Amino acid sequence: MLMPLPATLSALLTDYEKLAAETPNNELHGQRLRDLTYTLCVSTGTRTIDHALTTARAYLNTHITGTFAPAA
Repeated sequence: MLMPLPATLSALLTDYEKLAAETPNNELHGQRLRDLTYTLCVSTGTRTIDHALTTARAYLNTHITGTFAPAA
């Protein structure tokens, strides 16, 4: 499976986590969160945000441990 550059995936993950923690204050917030959810799912080859987040974290962890095991 193709995976995005680690820096790109890290930025998506950081943006998603930051936005998800904020209180929605307008429609733009909701749209941006949906866009990040979609992009993370496509980037990680998953269908749900929970699986996308797990897979992204595991993939980024490979730069510390050197081994990648995709989320089940």
